[in-house]
Amino acid sequence: MSDIVKMSVEARPGVGKGAARAARRAGMVPGVIYGDKKDPVTIQLKGNELLKTLNKGGFYQTIFDMEVSGESHRVIPKDIQKNKLNGLPIHVDFMRLTKGAKIVLEIPVEFLNEETCPGLKAGGTLNVVRHAVELSVDPGSIPETIVIDLAAFDLGATINISDANLPEGAAPTITDRDFTIATIIEPRGASDDEEEADGEETPETEVTGQKDEAADGGEES
Repeated sequence: MSDIVKMSVEARPGVGKGAARAARRAGMVPGVIYGDKKDPVTIQLKGNELLKTLNKGGFYQTIFDMEVSGESHRVIPKDIQKNKLNGLPIHVDFMRLTKGAKIVLEIPVEFLNEETCPGLKAGGTLNVVRHAVELSVDPGSIPETIVIDLAAFDLGATINISDANLPEGAAPTITDRDFTIATIIEPRGASDDEEEADGEETPETEVTGQKDEAADGGEES
């Protein structure tokens, strides 16, 4: 499960583009906290600390505790805007977590035991249909990944969401079908060899037939 991370933030003096530019010039990244039927709070974060957090991965699945002007906020990232030229963050949106409410997040899929998977050992290929799945989860039990154990899957297998180990309280937002996460494709070479073998039999039969007809014709004349 994702840990709750304390993040150091400051109240941002002023609002608007001018205040945001001033924050960036000072090495800060402007942001906002909103939601839970409360007024939005404008904040700024240290740019270098934000980059370190982003580089760790799982940013959108991480819950943060922030204190702004003596008030605590438990939040989750909802959007981050980046500079189109250098890719650095220029603004971050955080949403307050409402007590007892579920949140919807995209969680990456992780595959275990590829080295012991019967289908892959037999030369098959893991074809990933969904690298992430949207889940409705409890804020206190957000999984870092959706784990799928490949140890029992053979060639031609279809791996569905029902094969995933979801934590208690988590459910996919797609509820009308047992959708596919991945498949194990049979080796291409084996199929090609079979097709080539089938293709070789047909011409041989046709040629034999032509020779028989010619021979019959020669006998009649």
